[in-house]
Formats: sequence, structure tokens, C-alpha cells
Amino acid sequence: MIDYLLSNFNTFLVGMTITAAVVFVCLFFVDAGYGKFYTAKWGPTVNNKVGWILMEAPVFVLMLLFYVMWADRKAITPFIFLLLFELHYFQRSFIFPLKLKGNSRMPLAIVLMGVVFNSLNALMQGGWLFKLAPADMYTPEWLTSPQFIIGTVVFLIGMAINQHSDHVIRTLRQPGDTNHYLPSKGLYRYVTSANYFGEFVEWCGFALLTLSWSGLVFALWTFANLGPRAWRIYKRYEQEFPEEMAAQPHKCMIPFIW
Repeated sequence: MIDYLLSNFNTFLVGMTITAAVVFVCLFFVDAGYGKFYTAKWGPTVNNKVGWILMEAPVFVLMLLFYVMWADRKAITPFIFLLLFELHYFQRSFIFPLKLKGNSRMPLAIVLMGVVFNSLNALMQGGWLFKLAPADMYTPEWLTSPQFIIGTVVFLIGMAINQHSDHVIRTLRQPGDTNHYLPSKGLYRYVTSANYFGEFVEWCGFALLTLSWSGLVFALWTFANLGPRAWRIYKRYEQEFPEEMAAQPHKCMIPFIW
């Protein structure tokens, strides 16, 4: 039975990887439809705060559910994996949305696509970590292994970059100010989408600390989703702030590289 599940799970991972590649290419030509690139052509909308909660909360809930259903709750290592994963998604689902300013809108279609992906990701991560990983893989000794220690440090650094960069964006304007500004604090001195870089670093760290194909596929998905959007933000900033962009050369998402 376990061999059958593993075979199907591996096929699932291959399908998710191929889909990520398709999404990566398509997003260079299609506006994401929310935030800076909001457009009415995506159809009915919901309040941006509500949209973020509806979109991100399912993965938080499902990951917890899969842990309860499948994990050996006497094992400490899968529990630590759960805590790290949920640490990100608690902030993303229930804290980040409430800090958003203004009354912008998010297309309901984007919310629903986010729900689908996040649900599949919960199955991808939880299915491996709590159900299909070999019983002798994630022992307590894993927590003192180089991959776990280094991966956890990378994960936490990425989270710090992501949250600090979000704070920089939120505080660009004073109340009542409607002007647009080029962010320049923190890693925004090097890239125009430092928040996306931080999130990508997070999930690279998670892939390392779990040393799992499912974690790697999620890191690839993170780049496939955020990379094209970061590129479009970069090109938009070049149009809006040509002198500032020329005076302080930036990369798009990954410092000194791209």
C-alpha cells in the first residue's frame, strides 16, 4: 500500500513541478490581478484583507489537520516541522492581512486559485512529512543534523527579510499621502522586490531543513509565482522612477544576480 501511495505522490510532485514551469512562463505575460497590478478584468472582487485571509488560511488549517490525522504525535521532529511551517502561515493568514492599509480589492478568481494551490501545497508538505516519509528518517537526531540547523537558520533569516520588507512597503507613505515612492531601506537597496526574495529564501530553507522533494517543489513554485511578478514590478519602477533607478542600480529579486 505504501509503495502505491509513494508512486502516486511522486507523480503528483512531477505534475506540480511541470505546472510551476507553465505558470512561471505565463505570468510574464499576464498581470497577477491584485496589488499593484489590480485590474477589473478579473471579475468580482472582495476586500483585500478578506481576500488574503481566505486565500492563505486553508493551508494553515489543512497542515494542522494532516498532522493530527497522520503524524506520530510522540515524534518531536515532525512537530517541529509543523511549528515552523505554521509560524509562517499564521503570520501570513491572520497578521499580515490586518496590517494592510487602504481599501483595495482582490479578484475572487485570484482568491480561489490561491485556495486551490495552498490546499495542494498542504497535501504536498503534510503528505510527505506526516504520512509517507520513512519511519526512520525524521528521528530526534535529525534536529542536530547540519541540514536541519542550516536550513532552519536560512528559513528564519528569510522570514525576517520578508516581514521587514513588508514593513518598509507599508510605511512608505504617511496617512493621507497618495504619492508613489521607490522603497530604499533594507534589502530594497539591492532589489526592488525584497519581500519576495525573503519568502523565496524561507522556502529554500524549509526544503533544506526537511531535505524533501516536496519542500523543493514548493520553493520552485514560490519562485515561479513571485519571480515574474518581481520582474514586472522592476520594469514598472523603471518607468515611474527612471532617475532613481539609474542612480542606484537594483536587481529584480535576487541580490547581485537577478
